[in-house]
Amino acid sequence: MAQKIVTLYIDDLTGEEAEEAATHTFSIDGVTYEIDLGPDSYEQMLEAFGPFVKAARKTGRTKARGARQAKAAGGEDTAKIRAWAKEQGYDVSNRGRVSAEIREAYAKGH
Repeated sequence: MAQKIVTLYIDDLTGEEAEEAATHTFSIDGVTYEIDLGPDSYEQMLEAFGPFVKAARKTGRTKARGARQAKAAGGEDTAKIRAWAKEQGYDVSNRGRVSAEIREAYAKGH
């Protein structure tokens, strides 16, 4: 049996497919949020936050951005999951979220 797995990246703001969507994190009042945005929506978010960021004080980061983004749900390293998925014949992109289906298959295989 052949399988074809298609991963779609959806901009959370517009609801439209966005190949270059990336996950962005921000915090307000001690609550941290994640949102997947394409480049245009991300620019729109930065523009909206701009006046507030300019007036705010920096308090530092709680985690290194790269480390936070490299970790998948459950603490698994996204790069390892991608490499495993490619070895197994899954169609997985080099950027963006790894699908739940691939994460589940990885978890079952490990």
